[in-house]
Amino acid sequence: MNRKLDDVPREIFDTSRSTRKRYQDIVVGRGGWAALLHYEAVMAIARNVPGAFGLLLRSRLYPRLLGSCGRNVFFGAGITLRHPHKIRIGDDVVVDDGCVLDAKGTSNDGIRIGNGVFIGRYSSINTKDGDIVLEDGVNISSFCTVFSASQVRCGANTLIAGYAYIVGGGHDLARTDVAIINQARPSHGITVGPNCWIGAGVTVLDGVTIGRDVVVGANSVVTRDLTDFAIAAGSPAAVLRVREPAASSG
Repeated sequence: MNRKLDDVPREIFDTSRSTRKRYQDIVVGRGGWAALLHYEAVMAIARNVPGAFGLLLRSRLYPRLLGSCGRNVFFGAGITLRHPHKIRIGDDVVVDDGCVLDAKGTSNDGIRIGNGVFIGRYSSINTKDGDIVLEDGVNISSFCTVFSASQVRCGANTLIAGYAYIVGGGHDLARTDVAIINQARPSHGITVGPNCWIGAGVTVLDGVTIGRDVVVGANSVVTRDLTDFAIAAGSPAAVLRVREPAASSG
């Protein structure tokens, strides 16, 4: 597979290739009948099976699709996996019902999920030729979106509340004679430091760096960097005060 997946709708309707090849490029991420049949068999057998038996099936079968998978990983029902060979998961991880793990791309490393990570129901972790790293202990609540067209990293033990939107990419809008959807799609990436709390409904825009131990209030829009220990809120988010770092022992 050597096509750059930068416009999925056009890839889907590209009649110069067979439906099977388009499907494999977008979903499976590998060519050939063996890769397709393996992916289809695992998803058909395990994806929507309810209850404890479904959890058991997925814990046994999904690691066969993934780039790597640690111990004690729980996969809920109805999870979507795309380009699963570029998804790497540590130990003691929960991926709850209805989540999307989409490592789509032709030149990217994909998605790396550390130890002790929780991803809540119907959250989407997806790339478009980008990379996402969720470090140890990251907790993502339900209905969140983390997107990367370059590099997005969430630091260890960071808490991301429901409906948050962390979007590492955008659209150029310089030209008025071309529709925005058809213009360049720059991406500078996002870094969120360790021990942060990103409130419910927060949007973090491309190019932002959030320092360590930062708190962002609910429904804020983060458009610029936030320094370590800041408490910020608003649209655009502004620093309200700075928390005092804990005194070092000894």
